[in-house]
Amino acid sequence: MLKSRSVSTFGHTINLPTMTDTTKPTYDIIFAGGGTTACVVAGRLAQADPTLKILVLEAGPHTKDVLKHVQPAQYFPSLAKGGETYTAYVPKPSDKVLGRSVPTVTGRCVGGGSAVNFMVYARAAASDYDDWETVYGNKGWGSKSLIPLLRKAETYQAIATNDTHGKSGPLKISFAKSGHNVADEFLAVAAAYDKDRGPIDDLNGLRACDGYGRWARFIDGKTGKRSDAASNYLYPLLDTNKNLTLLPHKRVIRVIFEGKRAVGVEYIDDEGDHARALQSPSIAHAARLVVLSAGAFGSPAILERSGIGASQVLRKNDIQEIVDLPGVGENLMDHNVNFVQYHAADYANTLDPIFWGGDDGAKPFAQKWAEAGQGLMQHNGMDAGVKLRPTAEDLESIGPSFTKRWNSYFANAPDKPVMLMSSIAAYVGTTPNIPLRKFFCTPYYTAYPESTGYSHITSGINPYATLDYDPQYLHHESDLQVLVWAYKHSREIARRMPMYRGELVPEHPNFPEGSEAVAKLADGPVPIDAPKIKYTEADNRAIAEYIKQYFGTTWHSCGTCAMKAQDKGGVVDERLNVYGVENLKVADLSIIPGNVSANTYSTTIAVGEKAAVLISQDLGIKGVAESD
Repeated sequence: MLKSRSVSTFGHTINLPTMTDTTKPTYDIIFAGGGTTACVVAGRLAQADPTLKILVLEAGPHTKDVLKHVQPAQYFPSLAKGGETYTAYVPKPSDKVLGRSVPTVTGRCVGGGSAVNFMVYARAAASDYDDWETVYGNKGWGSKSLIPLLRKAETYQAIATNDTHGKSGPLKISFAKSGHNVADEFLAVAAAYDKDRGPIDDLNGLRACDGYGRWARFIDGKTGKRSDAASNYLYPLLDTNKNLTLLPHKRVIRVIFEGKRAVGVEYIDDEGDHARALQSPSIAHAARLVVLSAGAFGSPAILERSGIGASQVLRKNDIQEIVDLPGVGENLMDHNVNFVQYHAADYANTLDPIFWGGDDGAKPFAQKWAEAGQGLMQHNGMDAGVKLRPTAEDLESIGPSFTKRWNSYFANAPDKPVMLMSSIAAYVGTTPNIPLRKFFCTPYYTAYPESTGYSHITSGINPYATLDYDPQYLHHESDLQVLVWAYKHSREIARRMPMYRGELVPEHPNFPEGSEAVAKLADGPVPIDAPKIKYTEADNRAIAEYIKQYFGTTWHSCGTCAMKAQDKGGVVDERLNVYGVENLKVADLSIIPGNVSANTYSTTIAVGEKAAVLISQDLGIKGVAESD
């Protein structure tokens, strides 16, 4: 039997059914969200036990064989255009970034971020995972446990120089074989210019740091296709496993409880005329487990709409409290990035025609990709980078605001970079009406910003309401000053690259007239042994203002359902169980308690593989291995 209760949502009052003990569940496990982690966990469980009835509900569309997802170089034009495969979150304006609102987006499609991201193969420092275990008290989440799962997830299509890479996993990892002269010059200049750091043969060996090397990609080197979670974990099972159900365009409103036991979810259609319209929700019943995997914004919002969160947030939204859990929506972490643009010589192999040339510009590259999976269409343009720690001279330059952070967090952790930096073979800026020509970019981002934010619901159980979201970017002065340092370092490398033809002036600091640092066009690079630019205090202020003006997100939001002790702001325990209730877990980037020094796709995969192991153990499912 179903009973109903009257609530207000979408500006209307509707009746939402609730369950009684006589309701017979339909599924064994329900995943609220069909992003990266859900694909990994559902795929592993379904493969281990095909009799399990599993439901995956995803708000966005399918991605299988859709070219804008499958063709690697389409990632940036797709991001620039936006559309239904993204959800945009706009925070409060902040005087820390000149009164701007710095928005972020998340993947809203089957596969989530893995289907829309930059495909950079970037793995965290081993000590990041060790911190999860030793600092935050999560047994079984250290690098000793997670490295075997990282191996299990991948097929490393290169010669490995250490034992951290896998040989037979679902995800394909490759290096670009050709067409990467931007990266070649970046690395050659770094080797000749930066005598404080050397080359690293494997930037993603989890332990090496403070050096330059090649970035690999989540791209199949044989087919030239994006290697995403949906295509490699979930989609291959759908045709043969009738007990595995994937429903796109279904947005979860809340979890249904009987007492403190999660027994299902309410969801609505989220496509076409149905989206944001008045409609009665559907109900899916779960006999054994509900798993929230809706990401750093979606999962805490579902918890709060379900009555789990800080009491004051629930009262404000007229939601009946099930558990007072103040950590829900807090501990929001991201990385802080600037994309610095330069003019490139005509011989540079860049993705500008694909990124900015429309269908006509991309056509010849799409044709070559279709024929053999090769050419610039199978690039992401990010083939080299550095994990950067400051020298003693650099620390003095950064200044005293960073001293305490350095001493407490970095000094005794040599595998932790302060900054990550790379080259991108294209223009990826925001200045309108840039002419179609060759550019390159040297982006850099802070590996572990001090500033953390929050995200909470604002309008009852309305799943479309604007979130009370504030990432609190640059609220710590140290976050700003390390970005100032990184600008200077990246510029010294860029202006020595043979293809350098000057700065793209509108996207550099507005230095004082007559300053040695003034951005300008150039006929070529400065010599390798040219002196560094000398920056005055006025120049430093100009860089700081520039960072505030052009600073952006890396789309790496995480931590809002942190895996920590409940009395320390935690939301889930080390087995991913939500505190205070039963049969409810969270499995996505929202659970990580501390940030990681990498793009977050690899860490999301690690969370998914670990979650699959934990759930299989809890439910007595055989066949989900803890290693490759």
